Amino acid sequence: MMRTLVVVRSLKMGGMERVAVNLADAFAEAGHESHMLSLRQVDRPLAPEHPGVQQHRLALRWWSRLTVVGLVLEMLVRLFLNPVVKRSLFLGTGITGGVVFRFWLRAFERRHGRVDRIVFRGIGTFELVWTFRDDRARYVLENILHVGGTNWRRRLFARCLYHRRHLVTVSGGVAESVRKAMRAWHFEPSSLEVIPNPCPIESIRRQMVEPEPDLPEGPYIVNVARLVPAKDQALLLRAYAASGVDYPLVLVGDGQERERLEALSQELGIAEQVIFAGQRTNPYPWMHHARLFVLSSRFEGMGIVLFEALACGTPVLSVDCPGGIREILKGELASCVVPHDEKSLADGIRTAVQGEKPPIKESWLDDFRPQTVAQSFLKERKISSAISTRTFL
Repeated sequence: MMRTLVVVRSLKMGGMERVAVNLADAFAEAGHESHMLSLRQVDRPLAPEHPGVQQHRLALRWWSRLTVVGLVLEMLVRLFLNPVVKRSLFLGTGITGGVVFRFWLRAFERRHGRVDRIVFRGIGTFELVWTFRDDRARYVLENILHVGGTNWRRRLFARCLYHRRHLVTVSGGVAESVRKAMRAWHFEPSSLEVIPNPCPIESIRRQMVEPEPDLPEGPYIVNVARLVPAKDQALLLRAYAASGVDYPLVLVGDGQERERLEALSQELGIAEQVIFAGQRTNPYPWMHHARLFVLSSRFEGMGIVLFEALACGTPVLSVDCPGGIREILKGELASCVVPHDEKSLADGIRTAVQGEKPPIKESWLDDFRPQTVAQSFLKERKISSAISTRTFL
């Protein structure tokens, strides 16, 4: 048995946070001592399902400011550096954040014992504690790095967040973006591995049959995602309108694009057919009862909603986009990917809803089973060169 610690910025309702919880559950299900730490308090936080996961909270910003040095550094960066160099606030806050985290970890280990593996999920989490370094730590990148060019600011950020760390990406597409960034931003990780996100199949199937009174009657098409530009529900609305399909379209999620999307549905003449269901604590009944799940994103680190929909027994359709969707939709599922344009997506929707709802094969989910993913994180690997690019799929 090993002792694991999953660290996340917060446990707000979101895809990355849900995957962090899934990983902590996966460690517990595999028989390990699993701990989870959140660094910010939020209303209605996500919670692990496995009773063996022990949750912890650290008010990192409060403790950092309490050191006085942390408060001074934060104010200096906020007043003088951040107005000139955008998104640089973490350079100040992360200095003492890393120190505070190390002190917390020492206290934690005195109580629970030495941690065998520390997993930090998401760049936002790295930023809060970027001065902390430990060979036991793995830093998981959830999304592709957008390499738009190189300048001193990008190189500085990359050196702080990625250089000489053990990086884990959730897909080969994300790993390839890291390699491009390495050349452009001049950093070199200690190792680079690909480990997919876990899919808690049994948990999803328990939740998908829970009562949900707001479900539409009859077949419908569903998209589950934040309503933000990266998820490109505007493309989905235009393709849905062009498809001529009369099944309702349900958008589960909320975000900054909601008003614009509602206005677009009015403009396209489909407002009566589109249901904005809002954010849902349990989206799985919406996936399970749908005739088709559609992903329209501009990019996806992994596309966890695809294998969640498959676990719910629902066929999927996705536009082709950078990231990891083709590591889910491979083999027999490759036909579920269409070119990233309105006409192709409209044609795909029209074709996909014809006939009866097809069965889902269990083998399609094998690469993402929690036990497999947990074991990949816990294996000790000899790194024979500066970068290991093994893929565990």
